[in-house]
Amino acid sequence: MNTDILFKQSIEDKENFWKEQAQEISWFEFPKTITSNDENQYNQWFPDGKLNICYLCIDKHIEDGFGDQVAVIYDSPVTNQKKTYTFNEAKKEISKLAGGLISLGLKKGDTAVIYMPMIPQTLFSMLACARIGVIHNVVFGGFAPHELVVRIDDCKPKALITATAGVEIAKRIPYLPLVEKAIELAQDKVDHIIVYNRKLVKNQHEMFDGLIDYEELVQDSEPADCVSVESTHPLYLLYTSGTTGKPKGVARDTGGYATALKFSMKYIYGIEPGETFWAASDFGWAVGHSYTVYGPLINRNSTIIFEGKPIMTPDAGTFWRIISEYKVAAMFTAPTAIRAIKKEDPNGELVKKYDLSHFRKQFLAGERCDVATLDWFAEHIGVPAIDHWWQTESGSPMLGLMTFNEEYKIKRASAGKPIPGYDIKIFDENGYELDAHHEGYLVIKLPLPPGALLGIWKDYDRFEKSYLSQYKDYYFSGDGAIKDEDGYIFITGRVDDVINVAGHRLSTSEMEEIVSSHPDVAECAVVGIDDELKGQIPFATVVLKNGSSISEENVEKDIVKTVREKIGAVACLKNVMVVKRLPKTRSGKILRKLIRTLLDGKEFQIPSTIDDEKIIEEIQEKIGEYRA
Repeated sequence: MNTDILFKQSIEDKENFWKEQAQEISWFEFPKTITSNDENQYNQWFPDGKLNICYLCIDKHIEDGFGDQVAVIYDSPVTNQKKTYTFNEAKKEISKLAGGLISLGLKKGDTAVIYMPMIPQTLFSMLACARIGVIHNVVFGGFAPHELVVRIDDCKPKALITATAGVEIAKRIPYLPLVEKAIELAQDKVDHIIVYNRKLVKNQHEMFDGLIDYEELVQDSEPADCVSVESTHPLYLLYTSGTTGKPKGVARDTGGYATALKFSMKYIYGIEPGETFWAASDFGWAVGHSYTVYGPLINRNSTIIFEGKPIMTPDAGTFWRIISEYKVAAMFTAPTAIRAIKKEDPNGELVKKYDLSHFRKQFLAGERCDVATLDWFAEHIGVPAIDHWWQTESGSPMLGLMTFNEEYKIKRASAGKPIPGYDIKIFDENGYELDAHHEGYLVIKLPLPPGALLGIWKDYDRFEKSYLSQYKDYYFSGDGAIKDEDGYIFITGRVDDVINVAGHRLSTSEMEEIVSSHPDVAECAVVGIDDELKGQIPFATVVLKNGSSISEENVEKDIVKTVREKIGAVACLKNVMVVKRLPKTRSGKILRKLIRTLLDGKEFQIPSTIDDEKIIEEIQEKIGEYRA
């Protein structure tokens, strides 16, 4: 079917379109009502349908005769471990862990926090919760105790499932001391703490009273069957940053989400059941939920759990080794991972070591991908690198390309076109739709399609204020964008990444595109810093490619000159500071707000998601040298 026809149907005949898609998954009771139509309430999908997402991910495939297919591939260069689990093997552990949770008194509607590293037991814990209707909240392994406390106090879990440690390259990160501290600080008591002992070192001194051993619980428990839950039953909570500082607990439904994921695997990612799909994301992020766990398994794909880094375990050829070894058909990662590989292996020498003949597509999301990185990828990998855009709130892509029929056309630097179900407009500040090539706010006409957030956990007022109050009948994304005459959309960044220089609204992402095109620049971040005269002025921090011999003074001169030529003197970019590395989250997003705060010399809190706190000192020292 033609992509344009699909999209048109999804907007003009929503109910029939999504009813048809819902028929692609197995329900215990197929919904009679496709969507709630109460004008005074936020829309819900398939409200009277009943199903279980663990059944869709595991049991259904066994019933269909695919029990011996590999479901989960675990590859951990940091611990030198590799292991695969068939659907039969996964079901055995998941169902017994689910039985263990029942034996501890957990039941449908309860919540559980999962604080785990990139290991199969994290996926098993998520699916065990889903199997019995327990709402899970995955917290990024190694988060500071305060971040755990915030989530515990908000969602009040009956159980916390954790592991003894995570591993960052060659460093063991003990989790139990962090858990113990969080339990001590939390307002509410957690009834049960289940710990998976990784046995990486002798860790008895880290144990504390009352811990339940994960393996013993699984071994001693009877397997549990899948319980039937309503389509609108929350599958999980995932906390995302809020402007007030307190994270927002995004709640996801079950039936709409399963329908949207099945649709996306077929139409957006173009993946056939039985193939291997790899989303190189931590379980703690939305991508890890949707495309390391639920999406691939619903679609009967083998999914990869990778514990390591793209460039240091052991080298910058790791991604290509995994793609080759497990015959990955399509991969999903953040642009920053490809940039990091490009920096270490600028000539693509490590790529040549591996057979990538079965590799068809590379999907990118999380932040904009610069053209220089896309060019490197095209030259050395030779498969399409497809940028797309979505949010924790949406649960699956909102912008992208429908790659199922190979008729798609990539426009570099664009995040693609609206995905079926997402009626996207570009508005000005007053709510008027803008013509092509005018930058404005990206908004989506309600109702949102299946799979988008149910709301904010137990805080409808905050949900309404954050997303629904800016423009009547529209969801406010918080991102700026430009649409071209062909309907392709270019994300310009969060609204607060658009800087105001002497009354001129300028996109920092546009400047980053120009800065990153410099032949010696590996990656960069442009932020707006305070200026007494102009309000804000742009400031670029750049990382040079390995082996580059250009002086910092000449890099600055080149970039300032090029930005002036490409954007004009109004851009006012006069400061370019070379740093060893940029501060990032563990998932690879550049912490632009932190860079801006450091450059402005303001007080700051160390972000809980930062990959390495030592980078802050490095940048502060560099700022001192730069301004001396």
